[in-house]
Amino acid sequence: MDYKHIITSSGEDHVGEIILNRPKQWNAFNTVMAGELDDALWAFDRDKNIRVIILKGAGKAFCVGIDVSEFPGKSALEYRDWIGHMGKSLATIGRIRKPVIAQVQGVAAAIGTGLTAAADLAIASEDASFGLTAINVGLNCIGPAVPVSRSVGRKRTLELLLYGDMIKAQRALDIGLINKIVKQDELEQNTREWAATLARKSPLAVQTAKKAFYAAADMEYFTSLEYMTDTLSRLCTSEDAMEGINAFLEKREPKWKQR
Repeated sequence: MDYKHIITSSGEDHVGEIILNRPKQWNAFNTVMAGELDDALWAFDRDKNIRVIILKGAGKAFCVGIDVSEFPGKSALEYRDWIGHMGKSLATIGRIRKPVIAQVQGVAAAIGTGLTAAADLAIASEDASFGLTAINVGLNCIGPAVPVSRSVGRKRTLELLLYGDMIKAQRALDIGLINKIVKQDELEQNTREWAATLARKSPLAVQTAKKAFYAAADMEYFTSLEYMTDTLSRLCTSEDAMEGINAFLEKREPKWKQR
């Protein structure tokens, strides 16, 4: 499908890429890009060839936030619809079956930080920086703060939300916002290799793990343990589980069912 502000591609390694493509605007979110990103995420989730999704930005930045040129002149109800539209991918990433890896270079501010946190995994270059910056223009990043809080906790999220300061990649790694830091010129290759490694796992097992993780996140402790037990017991009856065990015993690569 042709998009105006994103680029999508896929390879034989079962990895799909979504590129935010407004490099002259540092990939600032506008209405069109927000809708296209959400559509592309769902399209890749339906694509049987895709097992892992990489989300990245074209040019020098990942995403600097919402394009403020779209801000003025709305009613409260119009702002509600607009804000909801801009942020719907934060929820979609958690709802789709396929894992999403954020590949971050340069600035990831406001919703850019939100997308990093909402992604199931995140890898960043040494030059990357993150922040919930809207407080500095009299607004706030309370939407992106929701996935951020799930990654870094209440007090660290409130510090980012209320002060609006940017933090460097090492600090983001230390507090749990991202998983890895690599050299800038190695970011592309490292991310692709990381994604391809994950894509070689059983698609059924990976997708079941992701779904169960998010479902259990808000459950009471003992309820979540029972839920995980039920989920794993069903997975044990799958063809992939038997194939994985047999391949291990026979010292060969498993042949997973296409999902």
